[in-house]
Amino acid sequence: MVVRVRVEPALLRWAVDRAGWTEETIAQRAPRLDAWLADNARPTLKQLERFAHSTHTPLGLLFLSEPPDEPMPIPDMRTLGNRAITRPSVDLLDTIYACQSRQDWYRDYATNNGLPGVEFVGSADVSDSPERVATQVRSALKFDLPQRAAFNTWEEALRKLIDRIEGIGILVMVSGIVGSDTHRTLNPEEFRGFALVDSNAPLIFINGADTKAAQIFTMVHELAHVWLGESALSDAPMARHTENAAELWCNQVAAEVLVPLASIRHEYRGQLSVSELERLARTYRVSTLVILKRLHDAHFLAWDEYQARYEVELERVIAALTERRGSSGGGNYYYTQPIRLSRQFARAVIADTFEGKTPYRDAYHLLGTKKHQTFQNLVAEIGAA
Repeated sequence: MVVRVRVEPALLRWAVDRAGWTEETIAQRAPRLDAWLADNARPTLKQLERFAHSTHTPLGLLFLSEPPDEPMPIPDMRTLGNRAITRPSVDLLDTIYACQSRQDWYRDYATNNGLPGVEFVGSADVSDSPERVATQVRSALKFDLPQRAAFNTWEEALRKLIDRIEGIGILVMVSGIVGSDTHRTLNPEEFRGFALVDSNAPLIFINGADTKAAQIFTMVHELAHVWLGESALSDAPMARHTENAAELWCNQVAAEVLVPLASIRHEYRGQLSVSELERLARTYRVSTLVILKRLHDAHFLAWDEYQARYEVELERVIAALTERRGSSGGGNYYYTQPIRLSRQFARAVIADTFEGKTPYRDAYHLLGTKKHQTFQNLVAEIGAA
């Protein structure tokens, strides 16, 4: 006997909207959805399980009487026309939940092992001078222009910046997908990063689907949120005004850390071309979009001209990124996974597991693997054996 279940139509529609499905996706993955919504037919339990899996919805939620309230778990600093963006995607929510779970584990680990708190968390305020705080950040990271000049590629600059941020006690996770699921790509147009602030386990997550140069700016922007002592979800807007004081301040700090105003005024040759933007971007190891913003800040570009040039440059950057993605392979799991997890976090989990304090089953879950051999290979890659 086939068991069919009734589900409130509002819950089915909520699950589809939450997953961001288009009409085409619905037709492919849930062709009988219209009949279920109209209550002309009911799904079998197996059909409902497949639907829950496809929409990344916990099955139990589909048996509620109405859609649950699912607020953003951290302060949302993203804006669209100075209005808050109200509907987060399931990919974004699952990413935040996973990072919160890892942060909770690491907080307990730090406490149990007597690790000191991170002293600069919450040490600044939006009333502080962005230039003064930028000097503090550059000093803490040792990421000034002479140090950056030694990096040959964006990827090397990003890796070194990650290492230096982790070296001052902050977990840094960079990923362009949800967990280890390569079919769930994060959308940089939805968010670029977030900070989960904690005095013992501060954490920064960067959307790895963005360009390497853009990730560098976002990382320092989120680092500024840690200095403020405020968790935040950000899109780090540069081409539009924001009324959010914290976002504006964090942008100013990040821009001054990476491209000091006095320096760009001296370095700029006065001819705004693609080659000049790329030269300056290579010099400072940031995106050409950040260079445009600093040229505006230095009064070389009026606001209207800056916005127009920003849109043109953004299209060029996106086209180049799309072309590179189309020609690149999937990458090496054992090379990318430690970056997705945070090397500092992964080393702590592995060490705690080898000491018998964290069960292997829990370690597999925290590290995003299901097999012992994969765990062992990660140990070899991270060098934590």
